[in-house]
Amino acid sequence: MKLTRKESVRRRHRRVRRTINGTSERPRLAVFRSNEHIYAQLIDDSKQHTLVSASTLDPDIKADIKSGANCEAASAVGKLVAERSLKQGIKTIVFDRGGNLYHGRVKALADAAREAGLEF
Repeated sequence: MKLTRKESVRRRHRRVRRTINGTSERPRLAVFRSNEHIYAQLIDDSKQHTLVSASTLDPDIKADIKSGANCEAASAVGKLVAERSLKQGIKTIVFDRGGNLYHGRVKALADAAREAGLEF
């Protein structure tokens, strides 16, 4: 039985989430990638609370990018989420790729967040 792409992503996401858990000292950077946009949020799983979020729909980014579905846009989101988290005093995180493979837009977001000062 061959899995669809969406089923494969869900299966990988469940497998990743078994081992990754965000705390208030080290929140989880969850990435969601759709066909047209990319979203990132820092989540404290112990309190089930979102601390920081950013996406290609934010007015700060939307004016500067042509498309929300490329590596340039993902880098902008990574940089913005890192800036917002550093303002709140969050420096170390756990990266949750959301079942997506670690390349392309997901990798660009992670690299930009690292360059902006977050430690994975």
